[in-house]
Amino acid sequence: MISLKKYLEASPGESIRHENADAKELLPVAIAAYCSSLREMGSASADACPTLGEELKRSLARIDDRIAAAASREELEAAEREVQEDLKDWGRRTAHHYRQKADEVKEILLVMARAAEGVGERDQRCACQITEVTGRLEKIATLEDLSQIRTSLKKSATELKTSIERMTAEGNAAIENLKTEVTRYQTRLEEAERVASSDALTGLRNRLWVENYIERKIGSAGPFCIVMIDIDEFKQVNDEHGHPAGDELLQQFAAELQSACRPKGIVARWGGDEFIVLFDCRFDEAQTQIRRLKDWVCGSYTVHGRSGPEKLKVDASFGLAERQAGEKAKHLLARADAEMYAQKAESRSRR
Repeated sequence: MISLKKYLEASPGESIRHENADAKELLPVAIAAYCSSLREMGSASADACPTLGEELKRSLARIDDRIAAAASREELEAAEREVQEDLKDWGRRTAHHYRQKADEVKEILLVMARAAEGVGERDQRCACQITEVTGRLEKIATLEDLSQIRTSLKKSATELKTSIERMTAEGNAAIENLKTEVTRYQTRLEEAERVASSDALTGLRNRLWVENYIERKIGSAGPFCIVMIDIDEFKQVNDEHGHPAGDELLQQFAAELQSACRPKGIVARWGGDEFIVLFDCRFDEAQTQIRRLKDWVCGSYTVHGRSGPEKLKVDASFGLAERQAGEKAKHLLARADAEMYAQKAESRSRR
């Protein structure tokens, strides 16, 4: 990350607006690079640990906004200290999060090991009992008194039956207990997988999940299209109404997008105010779907701003690309992204 210290220390105690000419020229570039790095760190943290990364991403975005508007050395230094604290806190909590996940896996392995050990002990105990009965039967063969033979056989048969019934009962109990444990941990693992593949803010699938899904789709034979969607002028919502209002708009927009795409489309949050939709169809049909999506998700939204409920007119830009034979995921995504930004530029030119 670019350090701002050389510029902040160039003229101690003064506003950065009054520093020397070189610093004045370079400082806006340095601040822009610094802010860009904060945004990238936020996105990377959300990809690395979706459960905790979104919170850091939003925090760094707020600091980014403050730095962009800061006018003094003190304000910039305070922001830099806050970044350091946020990163340290995120690092500690992320390490703890993954330690917990590792402990859960260890616990599952220990349950399986204990179950196997229990089955082994049961089988060994039953084997000893059967060996005793077998030895008694061998002794019976040496008896000559028929009544003694009958009594010994009856006793041995009863003991053998009891051992087998106990072995069966213990086996069934062990199997049921193991099924219960496996089901419990399977539920926990499925929930952990759901959380890891979901966007914390909107509840949609996250970027990491959809990237893997696209790779799997490319391995299949069927045609499909992707649609990149970006909310127009979203930064203005954050600037005028605050980040909580921006987050609320993202949640509402995501819910509308999800509803509009059911049951045929796969919807995910790509990052920031960008979303991605996958359709199992050709280009022409996907264009029809996009027209329907625009009518559904673009329009009036109400969010809670700094001074109360605010009604917003929301529009979005859409970039469509159909996967071509032999095309890699990154090229397909790049085409859709380029189409989306071309549409955004066209919309701006009409205003």
